[in-house]
Formats: sequence, C-alpha cells, structure tokens
Amino acid sequence: MSILKGVGVALVTPFNEDLSVDFESLTKLVEYNIENGTNYLVVLGTTAEAATLSSDEKKQVVEHIIKVNNKRLPLVLGIGGNNTLEVKQQIEETDLSDFTAVLSVSPYYNKPNQEGLYQHYKVLASTGKNIIIYNVPSRTGQNLEAETTLRLANEFPNLFLIKEAAPNILQYFDILRKKPEGFNLVSGDDEYTLPVTLAGGAGVISVIGQAYPKEFSTMVQLAFDKKVDEAYEIHNKLVEITRLIFAEGNPCGVKVILAEMGLIKNYLRLPLVPASEGLHGKIKTEMKNI
Repeated sequence: MSILKGVGVALVTPFNEDLSVDFESLTKLVEYNIENGTNYLVVLGTTAEAATLSSDEKKQVVEHIIKVNNKRLPLVLGIGGNNTLEVKQQIEETDLSDFTAVLSVSPYYNKPNQEGLYQHYKVLASTGKNIIIYNVPSRTGQNLEAETTLRLANEFPNLFLIKEAAPNILQYFDILRKKPEGFNLVSGDDEYTLPVTLAGGAGVISVIGQAYPKEFSTMVQLAFDKKVDEAYEIHNKLVEITRLIFAEGNPCGVKVILAEMGLIKNYLRLPLVPASEGLHGKIKTEMKNI
C-alpha cells in the first residue's frame, strides 16, 4: 500500500443553500486537489459530515467522486461506526473495486477498553479487505494506545496503516519506532504532519491540505527528502490557519477557506453550524497573510 503516501485529503461534502449535496462544487474540489498535487482522496470521512448524509446521498457522493476522479488518484473510503458487526457487514457488502483501502474510525461513544478495541479491529480484519485504523480520541472518547495498535499491526497484515490523531505526539513516535515492516502511520493531526513525516511517517490524511494542496504536498515531499529547513518554512506559514480551522470544530473552518476560494458554498448540516463571524474574519485575515 505504498501508494498511500504523501498527502491524502479528507474531502468535505459541499452543500447548497437548501442543504442538498452540491455536486458541482464537489467536482471543482476534486479537480482542484488533483491539479495541485494531492496524492490520494479520502471519501466520506468524518470531515465529510458523513454522519448527516443519508444512505442514498453517500452512494451518490461515492459514485460522483469515482466518476470525476476517473482513476487519476487512489481513493480511500470511510466506513466506520460503533456497531462492530454492522461495520463488518458494510465493508463486506460495499463494492470496493475503485478503492485502495477502507478508513475505519475506532468505535465512539461505547468507550471500549483496549481489549474491546483490539477485538473490534480483529473482526474488521477478518473481512480480508485493506483497512486503515483511525484513532481520534477527541471524537471517539477513547484512545487506541500504541501497544494495542502494535498488537494489531503484528497480527493482521491487512491492517496496514494507522491514521493517528492522538493528542500526545509521543504515541506517534512509539508506533513508528516499534512498528513491523509493512505497517505505517500517517498523521491525523495537520499540525503534526511535518515532525511525524520526518520521524518516518508516510505523510498525512489532512483537512487543511484540501485548501492548500500545493503547499502541503510540497512540504511533505521536502520532509521525505529530508530538506528540513525548507519544509519548516511552509509548516510555519500554515500553522496559524491550521489552528484556526479547528477552533470551532471541523469542517466549519476549512469550509470558510474553500468558500472564500470560490470552490464551495459555506453551508453545513446540523448539528454543525457555520463558523462565527469572529472566526470567519480571523480566517480571512490569515488567508491574506498566506
């Protein structure tokens, strides 16, 4: 799965004013990322507000992105949840022929212990599909500890990658230091992308990257090439706006940027709401600085 290296972007779902899916803007967003250096696209991740999309809408979004992409970039599909057997069934029943892998977030709300998390991914691994583990404690309420990740990585080769978004960067480094050959890690936190890549990570699955794909993909490639000073120059330029887009939750911040760029309209589905006027202004100011 070495093709999933560099900058993957977790695409937002653009909406029209009536909150229907805006497929015209989705086309523009996909084309913008393909043209500006994004390495792969993540479809229906949490950034896509997938929890608010109906089954029919999810199917339409998937089909539309497959058509627009036209096999130009590798695709990853988000299929996750807190009902293990249902997630397993969805993975087994979904046509994954156009996708390199499935991104599956660890179970939220239930707050299983480490053995429960291990057993959850063990069941998903039994599908035989290529699965990316996704650890994001700020959303799920439970951290998948490095020891559990390494246990899974050593036992199930099709659990080949983790999108790690733990708040403690030492956890990333522990996984990178101890991981088996054939297993890798991408940052799930945009601000950690550069240090994690320099430490041996495979890049990032990014939110801000879909707004600044050229800059972000250049930074990651510089990290792969160990051109540290040049990479940190880009990192430092993007730090403030990266922090701002998450200040009131995701994806309200990045939708401000994409709307200001004319790629989408700035609408979200409840329970998410657009960025406040104050945050909107700060993001616009920082865009001008960049």
